[in-house]
Amino acid sequence: MSEHSRLKELEQKIGYTFHDFSLLVTAMRHSSYTNENRLPKYQCNERLEFLGDAVLELVSSEYLFRESPTMPEGKMTTTRASMVCEPSLALCARDISLGDYLLLGKGEEATGGRKRDSITSDAMEALIGAVYLDGGFTSAKEFIYRFVLNDLEDKKLFYDSKTILQEMVQADLGGEIAYHLTGEKGPDHNKTFSVDVVIGGKVLGSGDGRTKKAAEQQAAYEAILKLREQK
Repeated sequence: MSEHSRLKELEQKIGYTFHDFSLLVTAMRHSSYTNENRLPKYQCNERLEFLGDAVLELVSSEYLFRESPTMPEGKMTTTRASMVCEPSLALCARDISLGDYLLLGKGEEATGGRKRDSITSDAMEALIGAVYLDGGFTSAKEFIYRFVLNDLEDKKLFYDSKTILQEMVQADLGGEIAYHLTGEKGPDHNKTFSVDVVIGGKVLGSGDGRTKKAAEQQAAYEAILKLREQK
């Protein structure tokens, strides 16, 4: 499938058709691609990411202000930070398979860049910036509500699962939580780690991830779901 066809597919997936298609191309163009193809640095997605970050902060701030009318400023600040942090945006990017549409250099491609949270979360912000420039604030707000501010509870449960599991165990079970590395595979530049979470001597969750921390988060998430089922 050609680059143009793939990006038209992305348009269909997000339900937004660009008037200026070049904005979508730029949003998906990682710096490794511009470097490898000797394009000017400003033609990668970093400037759009900068803009999208600001738009996302405003929309998420307004959302919190309206949805939580009694929440104090300090709590709003920490809540907003968790809503738009790298793991959360990477989770949003995974929901629309954004990594599949990135324009990467061969080196970044070979080392698993399409699945790297730092790259996909930045691309998500760049996409927001592109929608904002192309369709204005209302279009960007609709995109953010549909793909970032949806299902917030489940997203928080996933990206903050280790903390939530710790609180659940302290409140209900007692005992120690331990994360055991059970395996790793792949070359050094593209490893996958496997982890079990053990509570009271029992394995309650298993996870895989490109980092040990990501695998632990996945294992903790599984354990939370299991403990909820047992209640």
